[in-house]
Amino acid sequence: MRHIFVFAVLFAAVAPFGCSTQLPDQSQSQTASAAQPQSRLVIAPKVTDVPAHPLPFKGKLISGDPAELPPAVALSLSDTSPVTFTYREELTHDDYHTPLSISWLDPLTYAGSPLGEIGTTAFASLSISAGDTILADYTAKEHASKSYNMYANATHAEVDEAARAAVRQSIDQKLYEDEARLAKAAANANKSPAASVGQ
Repeated sequence: MRHIFVFAVLFAAVAPFGCSTQLPDQSQSQTASAAQPQSRLVIAPKVTDVPAHPLPFKGKLISGDPAELPPAVALSLSDTSPVTFTYREELTHDDYHTPLSISWLDPLTYAGSPLGEIGTTAFASLSISAGDTILADYTAKEHASKSYNMYANATHAEVDEAARAAVRQSIDQKLYEDEARLAKAAANANKSPAASVGQ
């Protein structure tokens, strides 16, 4: 009976120390987790932010999704215009993943080092015509990527959307830089769809 009593006293004395040594570890783990670097969405090259506004003419969309257009084109649609828009987008992916056999042995992995990257390149083309006359052709290519680590994920959906938004903004930028010539070309097309347009 005496042995049992001694064991109980020793267990009661040691148990609090066991608990006290675990609590700081848990709080440190939570603090470290909160301080982990988050994955960041990167769009390169940077596209100049130009406020979206309608073009100085209207056009009819004959190819492309009305819900997936550069803002300048979306704001300039008309089913009765002799000018036509043809828009196309393509996406390609270039993902990179660190092999598991390497990442799990790397101490930096547990400090938030990137485990890989999800990348999307968006290619867009816009053709503006009047009858058989091409008024303008524009192309653009933009890349978006996002790294991920063991604390923050990345999805194709968000990277795809970022690449699409960037390439549409790039097309808009080219349209706005060419507004004066396009306005004249569209005016000539309204008078005569077959009229030639000087470059």
